[in-house]
Amino acid sequence: MDMVDLILTVCLSANPSNCRDEHLYFESRGTLFQCMFLAPSEIAKWSQEHPTLKVMRWKCAFPSKERAI
Repeated sequence: MDMVDLILTVCLSANPSNCRDEHLYFESRGTLFQCMFLAPSEIAKWSQEHPTLKVMRWKCAFPSKERAI
């Protein structure tokens, strides 16, 4: 099964200079364009579950083969 990686750069709302990357993995639906199209709803869900963090930017990528999922 092929996977796609939705990479969120998130920062603490109380301290915007404290940021990190979060990775959300999903079954690939073929292209990164599909990920880009579906990402906003997944980001909204994630944001509701993590109210102290703010998503600053995001991108879709295919995970590297070395990365354990």
